[in-house]
Amino acid sequence: MSRYLLKRVLNMIPLLILATLLSFAIMQMAPGGPEKVLLAAEDATLDPTRIEELRERWGLNDPIPVQYVRWLGNVLRGDFGRSYFYRKPVVEVIGAALPATLKLQSVALFLTYAIAIPLGIISAVRQYSKLDYAVTGLAFAGQAAPSFWVAILLIWGVAMRSNGLIPTNGIATPGVNFETYGWLSVLADRAKYMILPVTVMVFGSLTGLTRYMRSAMLEVLKEDYIRTARAKGLSEKVVVYKHALRNALLPVISISGGLLSAMVGGSVITETIFSWPGIGRVGYDAVTQRDYNVSMAIMLMSGVLTLIGFLLVDIAYVWVDPRIKYD
Repeated sequence: MSRYLLKRVLNMIPLLILATLLSFAIMQMAPGGPEKVLLAAEDATLDPTRIEELRERWGLNDPIPVQYVRWLGNVLRGDFGRSYFYRKPVVEVIGAALPATLKLQSVALFLTYAIAIPLGIISAVRQYSKLDYAVTGLAFAGQAAPSFWVAILLIWGVAMRSNGLIPTNGIATPGVNFETYGWLSVLADRAKYMILPVTVMVFGSLTGLTRYMRSAMLEVLKEDYIRTARAKGLSEKVVVYKHALRNALLPVISISGGLLSAMVGGSVITETIFSWPGIGRVGYDAVTQRDYNVSMAIMLMSGVLTLIGFLLVDIAYVWVDPRIKYD
């Protein structure tokens, strides 16, 4: 196992270099530049002298390979540069947004798995029942409905009819803190701001995971060892939860490789619609404002976390199914 892990880590190095190349190249291909966006907000005439001055100061006139090598060297030292838009180091910009994204994503992911796995199991065990049809219909509805449409529908149908009880944007009520109010009031205040964004994210993620869990469980329930367990007189609960569930989790684990990246990378659409100050919203602003350094840092971070996520998935395989050997 240790030899396999070492091999996987070494294989990640060329992929990481490719991720840095792609992150850098994508931003270089974008039309316009940060100097034009920033100056357009201050001066509509876009003085060419000032544009040239800014490009020279930021090193944007250097050849592309020189810019890439300089950026990569700084990244290897932990320096992602300064944000052109926020006028702060990129690490500070991402560090300020990260807690909000982690809070939102962790709640959404916990609820997604806590709901999807039991629903998939029940749907498979009671195949072709009314509950199975209801879960399948819900899954297809969630798959078909775009997240922005669900978000707008919730704002119109739920938040606007709640007389202000459910906020439509932001992360907390100004002035509500632990010093002034009790922890219970603060938790209740933070929770009500999460209702709509978490609902949108759970609804969108729930569908695919439920279908995967249902399909995997149906396949496992047809295996010979499941028939043997039933023939031995074991209760259906023991057969399903002790003998079938563990093997049925393998496909679910396979699609969980991107979870780590999703948790930190945030959700661009949901965070933007609900003005949630997380990484997704920072990433959207960075792209629209041509903030190269922030955009490249977020893309690179997502790529690195995706690779780490799939490495963890490989390790989880061995834990779930001891028959899997990598050596």
